[in-house]
Amino acid sequence: MGSPLEWVAAILGGLAAGVLVGMALAGARERRRREREVQAAQDDASRILSRAREESDSVLREAELEGRDAVLRLRESWEKEEGRRRDEMERAERRAEERSDNLDRRADLLQDREAGQDRRTRELEAREEAVRTREAEAETVQEDARRRLESLAGLSEAEARRKLLDDLLDEARADAANRVREIKEEAQRTAEREGKKILGLAIQRMAADTTAETTVSVVQLPSDEMKGRIIGREGRNIRAFEQATGIDVIIDDTPEAVVLSGFDPIRREVARLALERLIEDGRIHPGRIEEMVEKARGDVDQGMTEAAEEVLYELGVHGVHPEIVRVLGRLRFRTSYGQNQLQHAREVALLAGSMAAEMGLDVQVTKRAGLLHDVGKGLTHEQEGTHVELGWRLCKKHGEGDVVLNAIKAHHDEEPHHFAETFLVTAADAISGSRPGARREMFEGYVKRLEKLEEIALEHDGVERCFAIQAGRELRVMVEPERVSDAEMAQISEAVARRIEDELQYPGQIKIVVVRETRAVDFAR
Repeated sequence: MGSPLEWVAAILGGLAAGVLVGMALAGARERRRREREVQAAQDDASRILSRAREESDSVLREAELEGRDAVLRLRESWEKEEGRRRDEMERAERRAEERSDNLDRRADLLQDREAGQDRRTRELEAREEAVRTREAEAETVQEDARRRLESLAGLSEAEARRKLLDDLLDEARADAANRVREIKEEAQRTAEREGKKILGLAIQRMAADTTAETTVSVVQLPSDEMKGRIIGREGRNIRAFEQATGIDVIIDDTPEAVVLSGFDPIRREVARLALERLIEDGRIHPGRIEEMVEKARGDVDQGMTEAAEEVLYELGVHGVHPEIVRVLGRLRFRTSYGQNQLQHAREVALLAGSMAAEMGLDVQVTKRAGLLHDVGKGLTHEQEGTHVELGWRLCKKHGEGDVVLNAIKAHHDEEPHHFAETFLVTAADAISGSRPGARREMFEGYVKRLEKLEEIALEHDGVERCFAIQAGRELRVMVEPERVSDAEMAQISEAVARRIEDELQYPGQIKIVVVRETRAVDFAR
């Protein structure tokens, strides 16, 4: 055992050591706490930095995608604009090439004319030289004869000439006036009488019942319960029928009837026949619908061909190519302003044949030309072009004669009449189309269309006046020669044609003729 002081010192030393150890432990805990706080702060900073990087990457990706979309839109817009400009340039180049070709042809024609003119000039100079030689000889002979006549008659040359001329002129004027008056009166009496006789006989022999075709067909039903079977479960039957025929089926409150609507009369007839057979058969489902539509289509084609053959047999026209007969049969379901075109062709053939018989022309050729003059209308729903061009090509391909080909083009003034029979076809076409009840067109609409034609032409600079002729099928535009050149005439005709196509509705085609006339006027005082 030590002394008390040693115990106190030992205790104090232990306390000091404990204090030091406690302080050391507290410092260690403080450092660990600070390290944990630093580590937590670093983790938070890492998470914030990572989130910021992800958000920045997302923003960059969105901006990149938006930029790409904008670039694609700009590229598509540029490509469309470039394509439009390229099309405009191509059209302009084609127009320039056509005008260049026209100018080249005109230049070649002028060169040929100049060469011919030079040749004729040389021939005329040679003839003039020969004539001058003969005139000199004749003058010598005349001078000798004049001297002898003056000595025998006792009159001077001037007096004798004046007296003779006065007598001859008075007698010639009287005879010419009487003869001209007689010829005019006789021609007027004969032409008017014969023309009325021929037209009257032709019209009297022609009697036709005209029925106006509409855009709908009505099919009668045995009962209203059949409407549900036509519609089918969830409408599958009616959808299959409309898809197979291309015709709208209208089922409303009309008792025991459905309506078939469509602008194509051939499809409408196929749909009507197929629906009637389906109703009669009673089995209505998509497979049966397709089968019936195909059979009806074949029957309608056969019916059109038979209708054309009946007309050919009635008119006594033989040797027509089967393809022409098929196209002619399609006119059975083609109308123009409500007039059935197969009946119109038959009427034209009968009228033209009657007039040809009265005038002593070839009746069979005239009937053939009258029957086929509008055959191209059977192709206008299938091919591009006017019915005149399509009909001419069809008949030319299958060996029709020159009279038929000329009648097809001449009845719309696309070429001159080369045969007497084609004049009769044109006259018969006008009679058949203009007789009362033949075609439906409101008079006000017809007049407005003619006025609009003239108004469109008058809006162009340099146009003096214009006239709509040929029932609105031709527009004559008169221009001022001082303001419009020959080259500008083509521009005016093209511009008028394009505006008419954009602004008006009309059957067939309209011919625009621009006329530039230069007159030189002077007065002798």
